Amino acid sequence: MAQEVCVIVNAEDRARLAAVVGDRRRPLKHVQRARIVLRSADRLPVLEVARRAGVSRPTVWRWQRRYAEEGVDGLLRDKTRPPGKPPLPAATVAKVLALTCSEPPGETTHWTGRAVAQAAGISLRAVQRIWQRHRLQPHRIRTFKRSNDPAFAEKVEDIVGLYMDPPAYAVVLSIDEKSQIQALDRSQPGLPLKPGKCGTMTHDYKRHGTTTLFAALNILDGSVIGHNMQRHRHQELIRFLNAIERQVPPGKIIHAILDNYAAHKQPKVRAWLVRHPRWVFHFTPTSASWLNAVEGFFSALTRRRLKRGVFHSIADLQAAINRYIAEHNDDPRPFTWTKPANTILAKLERLPVLSE
Repeated sequence: MAQEVCVIVNAEDRARLAAVVGDRRRPLKHVQRARIVLRSADRLPVLEVARRAGVSRPTVWRWQRRYAEEGVDGLLRDKTRPPGKPPLPAATVAKVLALTCSEPPGETTHWTGRAVAQAAGISLRAVQRIWQRHRLQPHRIRTFKRSNDPAFAEKVEDIVGLYMDPPAYAVVLSIDEKSQIQALDRSQPGLPLKPGKCGTMTHDYKRHGTTTLFAALNILDGSVIGHNMQRHRHQELIRFLNAIERQVPPGKIIHAILDNYAAHKQPKVRAWLVRHPRWVFHFTPTSASWLNAVEGFFSALTRRRLKRGVFHSIADLQAAINRYIAEHNDDPRPFTWTKPANTILAKLERLPVLSE
């Protein structure tokens, strides 16, 4: 026999529950609870109320009891459950943070999760949660090299100015070479990527020689001019500059950003520069090749084409690089530099002072 429960709803509560049911902005769970109470007030059997609401009988009893104890507000409020485990005391968290940021004992260079867990008397997972919450990664380290260029500030302002406010009626090119690109051939084919399994590649390989890529990134439109050459001397640089000279429309000033590689400052290169007065060289500070925008293109080329590539000869490698450059130039994107020079120089002040 179906069980009947007497739920008495006064006129004010009935109006509120009817408003909840008719409000489309209400969560579905609130509407469902209001309907359960209203149908119960109409003296429907519990089984019938459960059938119409699409819930179980215990669910009907729960919301009938909640309404009887707390009224309509109880239906619209979810009770919070206590956590399965109590949170760690603040003193324990502070101890983990202090240990992690201190020098570990013995001949180790940094703390591990298990070592901190043992020293603090908590679980490894608790240590990992504390590290994640406070963004601590003791297993990682960032390297840096401070430039000793006395004209560092002037060069940074010059190059960043070209990036952020390029001169009108001029072309800004970031030029560099990526040397010693190896044509590596694997000893046997790898397996392709599959759901649940990563692709494979043999650890051993065959070398078929190397090539050097000279590249110039156009800051304004993001296109790249690239030439593969066997060596990276000043002779090859001059040949590359001549190739750029032929491609850039006449009458435009060419601002070229280069690093401090010896071939870029060779006397014959300087003589070529005198014979081509529309060219202006801008050198990055020493130990600051990150200012050269074409390094980003080289990084993408390495990750997306060279690192997993299989090349049977130097010609095969050079053809692959040329195809990658052609695909890049099909949909180039202008280079955007976002960090002003004063921000870079302010960050430099926070680096450790060089020791004499």
